[in-house]
Amino acid sequence: QVQLMESGGGLVQPGGSLRLSCAASGNTFRLYNMAWYRRAPGNQRELVASITTGGSTNYADSVKGRFTISRDNAKNTVYLQMNGLKPDDTAIYYCANNVGTWGQGIQVTVSS
Repeated sequence: QVQLMESGGGLVQPGGSLRLSCAASGNTFRLYNMAWYRRAPGNQRELVASITTGGSTNYADSVKGRFTISRDNAKNTVYLQMNGLKPDDTAIYYCANNVGTWGQGIQVTVSS
């Protein structure tokens, strides 16, 4: 069974950058669309960005122009480059594939 593991979260000041990584086990990563979600305190989980097997991407309006999703099939990893971070980006970030596999989540805190 595929497992997903996020890394790269932490505390960053407003305007700063972080890059999240999500590594998948096994050798089927290339077959799945991948996505990043987040859940802020008191809010529902929301889709942040997604990428298809062919590399097509989609972003939430709130992160367009600031976040970039990418994938490296050779490394079984999907990335989320986050620039221009705002306090409203504070959340637990999750990666997921399109067959219902989720990572455990990683905290991103944007604060001065």
